[in-house]
Amino acid sequence: MEKRMNHIRSKTLQPLFVLSLITFGFLGTLLGETNYSGHFIFPPQSKHVHSSSIVECPNGDLIAVWFHGSGEKGADDVQIQGSRLRKGKTSWEKPFVAADTPQVPDCNPIVFIDAQNRLWLVWIVVHGNRWEKSLLKYRYSEDYQNEGSPQWKWQDIILLKPDNQLPNQLKEGFNKLGYKQEMWGEYALPYDKLLIEAARDQHKRELGWMTRCLPLILTSGSHSGRILLPLYSDGFNISLMGISDDAGKTWRTSQPVVGFGNIQPTLARRKDGTLLAFMRDSGMAPQRVMVSESNDDGESWTVAQDTPLLNPGSSLAVTVLADGRWIMALNDTEQGRHQMSIALSIDEGRTWPRHKIIEKAPPKQNGFGYPTVIQSRSGRVHLTYSNSQTQGATIKHTSFDPDWLNTGTEPY
Repeated sequence: MEKRMNHIRSKTLQPLFVLSLITFGFLGTLLGETNYSGHFIFPPQSKHVHSSSIVECPNGDLIAVWFHGSGEKGADDVQIQGSRLRKGKTSWEKPFVAADTPQVPDCNPIVFIDAQNRLWLVWIVVHGNRWEKSLLKYRYSEDYQNEGSPQWKWQDIILLKPDNQLPNQLKEGFNKLGYKQEMWGEYALPYDKLLIEAARDQHKRELGWMTRCLPLILTSGSHSGRILLPLYSDGFNISLMGISDDAGKTWRTSQPVVGFGNIQPTLARRKDGTLLAFMRDSGMAPQRVMVSESNDDGESWTVAQDTPLLNPGSSLAVTVLADGRWIMALNDTEQGRHQMSIALSIDEGRTWPRHKIIEKAPPKQNGFGYPTVIQSRSGRVHLTYSNSQTQGATIKHTSFDPDWLNTGTEPY
């Protein structure tokens, strides 16, 4: 989210400004990097567009979604829009409305295809114009490979009910992290006590769980077919997983991922079954990508810890390539979203020694943010992200062959 109330620190996130008139896709062509392409999904325009997601259809088409309106949580005209890129084409089709709850902001959409080949759209409806009061909403389609918007078959809300152990789980996590009471002023109620007290309120702990990154569907083990939906709360400033073991009919929550401002988790799984959640840092310095692990298919998670990767309080996305490498799309700065990069790991997320810059401009002169990254069945990597420039805002789609990552990388 672009503006957040944070009880750990007071800091204004870097605003989105100017993008170079020459897109990196064109620049890449000039440099002979023919394995890379970059295109705007629609021309830059005056409205706020943000938080994109992308999926490959069975026929090879791509569908991308994002939210569009005059603002975010406080703008009641915000709706979910989408577009499709036909297989073999280079131009995206005219945007369509994917979801629009009248007079309420619709934000943070994700799209994915389940084991039954149904296309899911999951997003948040911002009740009361407050992030912490948001509701999860979903719809799915079995007819989504024609022109225009998918034909939605079913729509409902996802009701989550973290149990009354949440206060104790938060307290235990903060203790493991070595929370220091003396960091707070004499007249200020400590941060951990505020959250623990809020978690005792059933209404508060059941509201405000929000989407941002793609779910992970387990394909092996005793919980094969389980859908793990990464969620976070701006109210509690932590993350957890929505879990469905019946193809999305019912949902429950994992234990929380406790940390200091660890939000918007993106998931990957190692060959040994270990799950990793990499998260945005909306907490204290140093500003770093945060990580947690699960060894029980997402039921419980270690406390969130810093990695060496820089993070300016901005969303990120990870995926596992067919060749075994892990890649992460992120703003690898401590301040500002003026650089979008791909970090590389060859040891399943344990280290990230190199990165490749996708797009870069001088600080305070542009905005590249909230990426989603996938690998299509052809092997090509597809990345979408918010793109703000002097002409306006749009969503950019870039794609490249994984071999493009073999050259031109820089060490961290």
